[in-house]
Amino acid sequence: MLAAERRQYILNRLHRDGKVVAVELSADLELSEDTIRRDLRELAAAGLLQRVHGGALPASPATVPFSARQQQSTAAKLAIARAAAGLVRDGQVIILDGGTTTLLVAQNLPPDLHATIVTNSPPVASALAAYGAIEVIVVGGRLFKSSQVAIGAAAIETIKQIRADLCMLGVCSLHPEVGLSVPDSEEAYVKRAMIESSAEVAALVSAEKLGTAAPFVVAPISALTHLVTETGLPEPVLDDYRRLGLTIVQG
Repeated sequence: MLAAERRQYILNRLHRDGKVVAVELSADLELSEDTIRRDLRELAAAGLLQRVHGGALPASPATVPFSARQQQSTAAKLAIARAAAGLVRDGQVIILDGGTTTLLVAQNLPPDLHATIVTNSPPVASALAAYGAIEVIVVGGRLFKSSQVAIGAAAIETIKQIRADLCMLGVCSLHPEVGLSVPDSEEAYVKRAMIESSAEVAALVSAEKLGTAAPFVVAPISALTHLVTETGLPEPVLDDYRRLGLTIVQG
């Protein structure tokens, strides 16, 4: 089998099973584990999978700039955002993370909502300015341009001083075993601070991000309380998260 054929076989297995194990691939293809690991390195370098101990998982699709992501899965994101907005209650302190789906949440809140919303996202803050009864607190820091969010020590320190009722997280990748993960280490620290500062945490996840992984782990599934996702997903996929204690909200 040629190298290109072998790597396509690995990708096909990954798509079918949701993960690949190096030992199993080595036995199936009658090749050394070194050869398989080399194939996995090449595929990871091309952004086609995320290597983990002993094998690989599907890679996060959320690696393109913010403006491009606004054009992806727009109907699903809007449905998720409207479902997430239904979790909000008057009088709450809410942390609203950056992201294209959380921006839609900001644009679809009840018009008469009385709440305090903390965000590290300039686009989200701008959308919230239209609400007369929402107090908006903007977290500062270095602008991570591809995600349009503030990151760094200043952002983390500000978030640590807040005790929020609810946090809504924009999600790059969510996997039952790996947890919540992102492509950037500094963004991971900020999201972790948001989780630790909140009584309830909702992950807003479109279907293509479920079962995927990125290089930097933010938190395990146990740190979340809600998974807000789109309708029509196979029940076995959602059951993996229900078994881990998440309340599933579908839009």
